[in-house]
Amino acid sequence: MRTIENDLLLVQINERGAEVREVLHKESGRQYMRSGDRAYWGRVSPVLFPIVGRLKDDQYKIGDQTYHLSQHGFLRDVDFELFEEAKDQVVFQYQSNGRHTSQYPYEFTARISYALSENGLTISWEIVHEGDGTMYFSIGGHPAFHVPLVEGEQTADYSLTLAPSTEHDPVQYELHDSLVREKEKGVEFEPIQLRPELFQNDAMIFSHIHQVSLISQAGHGIEVDLSGFPFVGIWSPYDQEKGTMAPFVCIEPWYGIADMEGTNGQYKEKFGIQTLEKQETFHATYTIFFK
Repeated sequence: MRTIENDLLLVQINERGAEVREVLHKESGRQYMRSGDRAYWGRVSPVLFPIVGRLKDDQYKIGDQTYHLSQHGFLRDVDFELFEEAKDQVVFQYQSNGRHTSQYPYEFTARISYALSENGLTISWEIVHEGDGTMYFSIGGHPAFHVPLVEGEQTADYSLTLAPSTEHDPVQYELHDSLVREKEKGVEFEPIQLRPELFQNDAMIFSHIHQVSLISQAGHGIEVDLSGFPFVGIWSPYDQEKGTMAPFVCIEPWYGIADMEGTNGQYKEKFGIQTLEKQETFHATYTIFFK
């Protein structure tokens, strides 16, 4: 486990998956990240690669060759090496070196960095294509935040606010049997009171959103700046029998998305897929502000 800190925040990151496990606000004592309790979901903030979400039948094709990948891919389960470290920032690196060719036939280097600035944590990804030809991939974040943050508060004391891009028209999607389809209902941009029914049909998914905030009536919470990301998912496990949600919400910036219902399975034609040529590098950055 690695620790970075500044005057306001202390962050602990596991080398396994380069995953943030804790964010402590020093002044208030608030722990912002969920604990990883397996009763709901055993992770805290995994990095999703080389797919986001689920593939139809958990498989994809490159030409005539079929490959199998489970939901969200494998990068969240590998051990990263420490690449750079300072008091308030750290960089982790993972090189594929032929270890995944049965699942994913591309060679790559992944670097994941975390840097603190006042009340913000900036997460940056670099993916370098180390092989020949064109590499296809998706990558995404999946951080889970405690809700409520303060004892005595209720879920309904929190509101979600989505700020749309000014360059593209946002679209809302929905999941059906873990596959994506466009939703007819328009996107709601007024603050949304947090309630379990929002997650009755799994995650809420949108394109072209540049900021998502989850703030209590008292003014504390989190704000995620994901400008430039094509998709965002918002999710909490929903208990169908009890009509309740888990005590956390995930706000997930994505460069990629689960398979569409009508997919033909060809990876290079997958909706939302990213590409890299030999020795090219993909960069993406988002920032979480803790209030």
